[in-house]
Amino acid sequence: MNLFESTLLLLLVAIVLLQVSRRFSIPYPTMLALAGLGVAALPWAPAIEIDPQLALALFIAPALLEAGYDLPPRVLLRNWLPLLALAAVAVLLTTAAVAWLGMAMAALPLAAAVALGAIVAPPDAAAAAAVLSRFNLPRHTVVVLKGESLLNDAVALLIFGAAVGFAAAPDEGWGLVPMLALAAPGGLLLGFAIGRLYVALAGRMAGTLGGTLFEFVTTFVAWIVAERLHLSAVLCVVAYAMTAARFIPERQAASDRVHSYAVWETIVFLLNILAFLMLGLEARVIVTKLAAAELWSALIFAGAVLLVVIAVRLVWVVLYTRVVRSVGSDRGHDQRPTMAQGVVVAWCGMRGLVTLAAALALPASFPSRDLILLSALAVVLGTLVVQGLTLGPLIGWLGLKADDSMARELSAARLILLDRALDALGTREDEAAVRVRQSYLEDREASEAGSHPRAGQQVHRLLRKGIKAKRAALAELRRDDKIEDDVFHVLERELDWAELASSPPERFEILEE
Repeated sequence: MNLFESTLLLLLVAIVLLQVSRRFSIPYPTMLALAGLGVAALPWAPAIEIDPQLALALFIAPALLEAGYDLPPRVLLRNWLPLLALAAVAVLLTTAAVAWLGMAMAALPLAAAVALGAIVAPPDAAAAAAVLSRFNLPRHTVVVLKGESLLNDAVALLIFGAAVGFAAAPDEGWGLVPMLALAAPGGLLLGFAIGRLYVALAGRMAGTLGGTLFEFVTTFVAWIVAERLHLSAVLCVVAYAMTAARFIPERQAASDRVHSYAVWETIVFLLNILAFLMLGLEARVIVTKLAAAELWSALIFAGAVLLVVIAVRLVWVVLYTRVVRSVGSDRGHDQRPTMAQGVVVAWCGMRGLVTLAAALALPASFPSRDLILLSALAVVLGTLVVQGLTLGPLIGWLGLKADDSMARELSAARLILLDRALDALGTREDEAAVRVRQSYLEDREASEAGSHPRAGQQVHRLLRKGIKAKRAALAELRRDDKIEDDVFHVLERELDWAELASSPPERFEILEE
């Protein structure tokens, strides 16, 4: 019970602090990082340990599935140059710089120094997205950051796995080279195969809770099988997610999709909370073991790692932006990033879930594990607090122009869909067809004006008013014991779907804070 009670306590603390985050417009990852540190400082803070082998799969696989599902391969191919610069070159440069610092300043063994560099190298786009969602930034900038978060995890964890393997068996280090060469393509092929298998089987479980459970099982199976075969588990899960996203939507019922999205968003958010809090508790154990002199030395080194991580990304991204702008674009229109966009991308270097999970995944006997964990926590806290709290003011100071391309694309697509629906009515002129055609024409008029069809239509406003009255009447029937609870819940669900159908989507958006 101690583990369960401690977990509930940590979640309760996080829930309270997230309300503070919303009240003062503080990015929720920043608040979670401070919560982890604050809980760890409490004298009665619980001691929770996690199996290092479990940490990566538990915390990273679901987050990768959620991110990969929303980002198709064509987007990655379209943005291959900035993604290569951020997901590969920036990770390698950061790993090398931190590894050099670790050997020069803390006398870390090579494998431990490289492992530290790989742990702190990949930024977490989810942390940046929590801030960026409040601003109307260029879509290209947001897409590049999301794509980076998928690919840089793979690069960093491949380096991390090689460093951990070399530390465990130094004499067999060169034997890891062929394995690493096959890890990326093998992971992609395995993920594609598992994705096609999932697509073939998922339809048999449509409309059941088992179908949602099958999504989770398949995600973790993809990760575990890739690990057992010494392939890239990150790329395997990403390929699986992209394959499922390509084929599932056309075969999935709306109710299944709504339920699946709600479950996944909740689980990923829960795992984020636990990862932040657990690393804070691990840091407390480390701090209590160190003598005062050792602690100050460790904290100075951790601060130096933080500065190197921020500086390397800033210098590299600004340099890349300058080079790309000077070379020019060979396309018909200029898609070169502006310097303002480059600075924003450079400052979106907040570390998060991957850094936390990789640090927790270090074996207990790994050289200088305590120092690496403390440094990882310092980088996560430092980037989330310093960059997370200043990113908003930086965007305002740079004066980036608002991007309305998504709104325009949405309106154009809605018009195409409505035209297709009008065509489906054919020449029917019965009463039902006339009413439906009139509704479509009103939707079309709203879409042409650039607004959501359900946002301003008088019909939908009246429908929502009627649904509100129905809810009050339904609650009254239940209070007066005129209907049983099973009838109440059936009618409640019907009203829920009716309200969803008559409301613009933003009315029901679930905030991650």
